[in-house]
Amino acid sequence: MDGSILVVESEVPARQLLASNLRNSGYKVLCAGDVAQAESLVRQTRPDLVLLDSGLPGIPGCPFTGRLRRDQRTRDIPIVLLSERTDEHDKVAALEGGADDYVTKPYSVRELLARIKAIIRRRMPQLADDVVEIGGLLLDPAARLVRAGDREIGLWTTEFRLLHFFMTHPGRIFSRARLIDEIWGHDAFVEERTVDVHIRRLRQGLAPAGHDVLIETVRGFGYCFRTGRSRGLS
Repeated sequence: MDGSILVVESEVPARQLLASNLRNSGYKVLCAGDVAQAESLVRQTRPDLVLLDSGLPGIPGCPFTGRLRRDQRTRDIPIVLLSERTDEHDKVAALEGGADDYVTKPYSVRELLARIKAIIRRRMPQLADDVVEIGGLLLDPAARLVRAGDREIGLWTTEFRLLHFFMTHPGRIFSRARLIDEIWGHDAFVEERTVDVHIRRLRQGLAPAGHDVLIETVRGFGYCFRTGRSRGLS
């Protein structure tokens, strides 16, 4: 099996179609029709990915995404949000709220499967497990730990991978397209705007310790992780 996926979709035909396509692609599939069922299954099985309809009855998908992200046990589970809303504002809000990807309906099943494959592959450890330390910021990929002095910094999966990549390539400028290739994979369907959202979330995670300034926006090019000192550090 290529992993387990929880499909949270209130409409039975859509849920059954998704489950059938995922099983045919080699995934173990769990299904839920509402948030209560989804929460129970997440606690019991901890799936490798949650495929979440944004228009669920009762508690919609976006608030449920926030719940999963606030819970230490589920904060690292990748979430793909399915929605009929196509406005950029809705996409950005979903990504900033914790979704790893946002797919608009109607969607191509082939494209959705490619996105899921890319996201699950991203959960694999990066090549090096060596501890990296720059400017007072320490990252331990094996323990999935980020620390600034005595302060532990909690990051979501994509932000952790971004930081690991930056810290293992300090001082180099990377375009958004290059970051998509490195973090999401060459066959991922990711917009460049998505990179900006995750960079913003990474900076927010590093800000309390003053290390957000290490990630520099290079206008017209992309982003760079500088090796200089951060605010308030000697």
